[in-house]
Amino acid sequence: MQLLMHSPLILDVAGLQLGAADRKRLRNPLVGGVVLFARNWESRGQLSALCAQIKAVRLDLLIAVDHEGGRVQRFRTDGFTALPAMRELGAYWMVDAPGAMRRAAACGFVLASELRACGVDFSFTPVLDLDWGGSSVIGDRAFHADARVVTVLAQSLMLGLARAGMAHCAKHFPGHGYVRADTHLAVAHDARTLGAILSADAAPYQWLAPGLRAVMPAHVIYPEVDALPAGFSPVWLRDVLRERIGFTGAILSDDLGMAAARAEGQSLSQAALQGLQAGCDAMLVCNQSVVHNGRPLDVLLRELDQALERGQWTPDVRSAQRRFDLLPTQPPLQWDELMVSDSYRAALDDVFNLPRPAGEK
Repeated sequence: MQLLMHSPLILDVAGLQLGAADRKRLRNPLVGGVVLFARNWESRGQLSALCAQIKAVRLDLLIAVDHEGGRVQRFRTDGFTALPAMRELGAYWMVDAPGAMRRAAACGFVLASELRACGVDFSFTPVLDLDWGGSSVIGDRAFHADARVVTVLAQSLMLGLARAGMAHCAKHFPGHGYVRADTHLAVAHDARTLGAILSADAAPYQWLAPGLRAVMPAHVIYPEVDALPAGFSPVWLRDVLRERIGFTGAILSDDLGMAAARAEGQSLSQAALQGLQAGCDAMLVCNQSVVHNGRPLDVLLRELDQALERGQWTPDVRSAQRRFDLLPTQPPLQWDELMVSDSYRAALDDVFNLPRPAGEK
């Protein structure tokens, strides 16, 4: 097991600090990262200490969080900036397109700088889904209904993230905004053809592909293309995303704990295997450390190890490299330094003090 480099699981931890069970799981070479939630947050000092504990277990663990702005923002107090929902940036585009690009870049910089100052490596953002108007789970998380606007604003936000030393994860490929069902709770179907999806929802992925660092596929079934949800489909991940679109970064699954991820009654390990065999580089498993003291995670680790021994999946050095590539490569500013830095203060101004549209006096 010491030769295993792939480390394909990103797991959650139970509380405000690591317990003995958390540390044991994070030492397992199958684990490549940690995903944090609001229950892991009390204050900046506590979050920084938790991240330091995680890195003390293994420096290569990727510390990630869902932190987009709007209603999806895990840390909101003790100095963290309450960032606007992405739809607000799209609405501002209709007033001042260049100003919206600047504001999106500023949001990315503020988001990443604050997270990194507390030890968090990575956020699952931006959302590239189109705002078709009917999805409650996507809703105001989407920039706009126009794929061209989504592409430009997402690229601007990613530039802001990159300036603060953070990679990004575009989601939810090939598009979640058209379906009404919430895949956390139910199976979702999108009956459109491949051509219709590629020309609309998946267009931002095609246009941004050379610069994308990571992509998260949707737990949505597109029956005209494949009977499997996109995140478990070799057709979507290998044939479309890798071969047709030309994406070369990391493919990170959505949460295996969601209803749509295991609609056929699969266990966590069966779903993880299905995703890895389909082409995912890492599988995200959320909110399981708080179930029966984390027993589902222990069972998952044991069964995935057994599957490895049986040859049901093979570690991939390319997948390992893709995960390593998501780790920050530059040191962050400490919080107190960040608060007085010119770049951060200017970015805050751009987020909240909207500039006049170009040409307006």
